[in-house]
Amino acid sequence: MSSWRTVKLGDICRFKYGEMPKKTDLSDDGYPVFSGYRLVGHSTRYHYRESEIIVVARGVGGTGDIKMAPPFCFLTNLSIAILIETPDVYKPFLYYCLASTTLWELRTGSAQAQITIEHLKNYEVAFPPLPIQQRIAGILSAYDELIENSQRRIKILESMARALYREWFVHFRFPGHENHPRVASPLGEIPQGWERTTFAQAAVFENGDRGKNYPNGSDFVAEGIPFINAGHLADGAVDPTGMNYILEEKFAQLRSGKIRKGDLLFCLRGSPGRTARTAGLCRGAIASSLVIIRPTERANEAFLFYTLSGEIGKRMATELDNGAAQPNVSVGSIQKYPLLLPPIGLLNDYAKLIEPIWRHTEILRDQLSNLRKQRDLLLPRLLSGQIEVEAT
Repeated sequence: MSSWRTVKLGDICRFKYGEMPKKTDLSDDGYPVFSGYRLVGHSTRYHYRESEIIVVARGVGGTGDIKMAPPFCFLTNLSIAILIETPDVYKPFLYYCLASTTLWELRTGSAQAQITIEHLKNYEVAFPPLPIQQRIAGILSAYDELIENSQRRIKILESMARALYREWFVHFRFPGHENHPRVASPLGEIPQGWERTTFAQAAVFENGDRGKNYPNGSDFVAEGIPFINAGHLADGAVDPTGMNYILEEKFAQLRSGKIRKGDLLFCLRGSPGRTARTAGLCRGAIASSLVIIRPTERANEAFLFYTLSGEIGKRMATELDNGAAQPNVSVGSIQKYPLLLPPIGLLNDYAKLIEPIWRHTEILRDQLSNLRKQRDLLLPRLLSGQIEVEAT
């Protein structure tokens, strides 16, 4: 640790704001336009040939976050590029140093949070010798590569399940469809035996407890029963990052909104249409922004999940939005929404094909969770010098 030195970012880096793209910069194809939050389009030109460290400098909900911008990107004026100007600093190491804490403490502004270049110049970071920087970054990047690999495999499995859903229930190319008669309907010709009905016939909806027992900040604890809100629904699953928990006694007081195995969660407010499986989560409670969806005897979990998380769910969220201050969808309007419901036998055949995909996906999600925990335990110890590493 004695060989580590503390320096100000302004002594080793220069900083450059992104810029607002002009109409002449934008194109249907070309270089990615990166806001710091996400990719927002394409440009005819780029700012940086390599992938560079950026800090989100203004905006809503992410000021202070550290990202690696994609190579050959046009960086918008919501972010500041942090450009290293000395060979003694290894870019991936600096990225991990900054990303491990975020720069929220540097935020100013009352109406909207912002971070300025002057604030960044005086921010201090501790560095070991270059070979140690490279070794530490190598250890952490190995975890990130394993995490990205698991995420890619999950996406492939999910795309397989969705492709099969579209083949059977959108294009009507289910097993034996060649000899299955079609009948006329307001939707056009549909397979005989399929019923044009509503979601009320396929699912039971349960809101969270909105009464006096609704959990608030004073009820949350470090460990206990998960209390899930809209922000925890990501990529079709429940993401435990930033999860709040409640005690058993509080959970017992809730009259509704208690999760059971096999439940689906659907977002009503903020980001209507976001859907997630609870999968291995057998217990939990939901915030008022969500609703629990359980299949009736006429449907099943697999069919409802891919229906709600696909094009139908997106259309529903748009068409049923009745919010003024923020997007909002009511349970009553969802129940009345039209649904083309296949026979339960066909739905069960689909579920049997999907089951091994889901089992494999859950194994990968468990691996992801373990990898993230291990990386997050190692990261502060490596970056502070608590764990000593040798240069390769």
